[in-house]
Amino acid sequence: MRTYTVILEPHDDNEGFTVTVPALRGCITQGRSRQEALERVQEAIKCHIAGLEADGEPVPDELVPPLLATVAV
Repeated sequence: MRTYTVILEPHDDNEGFTVTVPALRGCITQGRSRQEALERVQEAIKCHIAGLEADGEPVPDELVPPLLATVAV
């Protein structure tokens, strides 16, 4: 079992979320609610890993979780 940090970004209209997985470049999905987004990202991660394995590519582990920061400009 692997554990990955996911980032849920709310849509501008508050009608759902886009979810990315920083450790798995290109792994992205969406959901209409937080719960749906989290369920979909679990499936997206499984599919992404299956694709990497099928291609003989290494599956990245998340060694250090991503950091979030706010910057005023």
